[in-house]
Amino acid sequence: MFQELIAQMAREVEKLQFELNVTLPAEIRKAVELGDLKENSEYKAALERQQFVQARLGQLTQRVTKLANIDITQIPADKVGLGSKVVVTDEVTTQLETYELVFGDAGELHDGHVTMGSPIGRALQGKAVGDMCILKLPTKVRRLLIVELYTIHDRNAADLV
Repeated sequence: MFQELIAQMAREVEKLQFELNVTLPAEIRKAVELGDLKENSEYKAALERQQFVQARLGQLTQRVTKLANIDITQIPADKVGLGSKVVVTDEVTTQLETYELVFGDAGELHDGHVTMGSPIGRALQGKAVGDMCILKLPTKVRRLLIVELYTIHDRNAADLV
């Protein structure tokens, strides 16, 4: 799971570095040739994009470093943690809901993915099958019963088979 995420980020880093080192300097050069940099929208747009790319590269570097330092052996094998897929039932509606706890930011989330720092992620962490977790939301409090749990260890074992 982590290697896949690191590989995905490495591909993005490669694209951004090419843009930063090849594409953007060419765009800036063209814009400078147009003259009068005060009124040059192409020049301003290229500089803004350059700042964005530099910031994103810094962010990706930090995330790769954090991912590389995660020790999977420290993640519990029988409780909700990073990489866990959790099936819960709402006490009021009795509907089943599935969540996967991921390491990421909002831009990378897919259906059912929640980050460890989100309210639902914090409520689920450290819980086991049969545990009730209390999710405090601004408008109400939800009680969720954990009915199934697949930890990162279960999922890694399934990938090896």
